[in-house]
Amino acid sequence: MLDNRRNSIFGRLAVSLAALALLASPAAAAAEPIKIGFGMALTGGLAANGKSALVAMQLWEADVNAKGGLLGRPVKLVFYDDQSNPSTVPGIYSKLLDIDKVDLVVGGYATNMVAPAMPVVMQHDMTFIGLLGLAVNSEFHYPKYFAMIPTGPNPKVDFSRGFFDVAMAQNPKPKTIAIVGADAEFARNAIDGARQNAKTAGLEIVYDKTYPPTTVDFTPIVRAIQATNPDIVYVASYPPDTAGMVSTISEIGLKTKLCCGGMVGLQSAALKTKLGPELNGIVNYDFWLPAPTMQFPGVMQLLQKYQAKAPAEGVDPLGYYMPPFAYADLQVLGDAVEGTKSLDQDKIADYIRSHTFKTVAGDIKFGENGEWSEARVLQIQFQHVKGNDLQQFKDPSSQVILTPKKYASGKVIYPFTDARE
Repeated sequence: MLDNRRNSIFGRLAVSLAALALLASPAAAAAEPIKIGFGMALTGGLAANGKSALVAMQLWEADVNAKGGLLGRPVKLVFYDDQSNPSTVPGIYSKLLDIDKVDLVVGGYATNMVAPAMPVVMQHDMTFIGLLGLAVNSEFHYPKYFAMIPTGPNPKVDFSRGFFDVAMAQNPKPKTIAIVGADAEFARNAIDGARQNAKTAGLEIVYDKTYPPTTVDFTPIVRAIQATNPDIVYVASYPPDTAGMVSTISEIGLKTKLCCGGMVGLQSAALKTKLGPELNGIVNYDFWLPAPTMQFPGVMQLLQKYQAKAPAEGVDPLGYYMPPFAYADLQVLGDAVEGTKSLDQDKIADYIRSHTFKTVAGDIKFGENGEWSEARVLQIQFQHVKGNDLQQFKDPSSQVILTPKKYASGKVIYPFTDARE
């Protein structure tokens, strides 16, 4: 009887030890998720785009996990609200890397949020893909940085080049330009490029000023611009000041031949429907629209899933601006992990640097400073917008692609005042 009891005890102990051994085995360890960390603008001035990006990233997470994850492990996104405030960003990335011990990091949305993450990421020697950060690496020259933005190998210049191409193709050619923007990282980079393009085009800069990002009254600025009587106007702004600037331009009746080039926010459905006809005639950058020339493999399926979730999530109902690039951001990273069969940061960076990626945002190859090897910034013009109905912005004729030529869907209405009528 004693022997039987002893055998039973030893048997249960053996089973328990076997179970512990299984938990400690590589197979069990493989079930631990691969954690991808980032900050994202979920509140504050950039939240409309930030929340839209997050939904797309969560769709990628679900899609990848449905296919078995990466390296046979599930993927888990770990993120915190950066509040659209650059000062929160270093602390977020320190927490992600030092406390959460994430395996991979990507950037939050926008230049002003990607740039302050760079020193922390560099200190930890991590590969880093920045989401729509303009020329972030022009100062750092970090070899493991890659830009998920189609601004090309010379991002400051390429960002506004199309705007100047449109202007200088007109007859007679414009001779003068006013340049204005917020005194913040993105706008300063965009303005630097606009100055270079103006010089190349032989334009005289008759107004060149920045304003505090907290500015709410743009009347003095627009009146000062009008006083210089510029042929064309270039504006670099973030969503809160974009809305104020467009409304003021409309209210005062700015008389110029072409405006405005570098306004962030006009890509979102919320501002489109808010501003409505005030948008008519504005020529501005964009990165993706559902024109036949831009329907890359998988992008329409992504938008179908995104738009189905958008009402419940309270995000941009169209999803033309952020989702293709937020999803592609993680596609590139995931493909590099699978391609290297590793989480080694050097191997991942080398792989990204040396391969072309097929994504929902099109084929992407990275070049110097981690920028796209070929620029693909659109210049579009709002035309014939009536009222504030969302449905009209699904019609390509309301947002005509002017450049690049291979993606063009229409022609510019010039001058600006004619398109306003």
